[in-house]
Amino acid sequence: MDAIELIEKLEEIIQKSKKIPFSSNFIINENEIYDILDELKSIIPEEFKQARWIVKERENMLDEAKRHAGKILSEAEEKAGILLSENEIMKNALKKSEEIISVAEARARTIRLEAEDYADEKLASLEAVLYKILSAIEKGRDQFRATLKP
Repeated sequence: MDAIELIEKLEEIIQKSKKIPFSSNFIINENEIYDILDELKSIIPEEFKQARWIVKERENMLDEAKRHAGKILSEAEEKAGILLSENEIMKNALKKSEEIISVAEARARTIRLEAEDYADEKLASLEAVLYKILSAIEKGRDQFRATLKP
């Protein structure tokens, strides 16, 4: 199960629990809640690892794009140097190298943006999970406190 499913299970337990008459409190199986919370504790570190892996993959993709762009640029410069012998050939070579650089930069930019979007999506998902967990915990604590008040 992932964190969201466990949070949904907590919500389901709360919704299905019996209400104490003349009160806003519920009777909840404490062991069941603690079991789910223990599972959440074990799952969340894994999701953090996944988020770190995503960031690392994004950096690797950016590095690869930069290396590829550098390789294309050096190839274009090499070809341009060979073609310097005549004016028309030189103009064509410069034009082609600029196109290659433009394509490489556009590709690198696209890869970077896709990697950033992917990382942001995963981090947003993790943020939502953590928010739900925190909300569930706060709700449980509020209910617990309410039961302690005379």
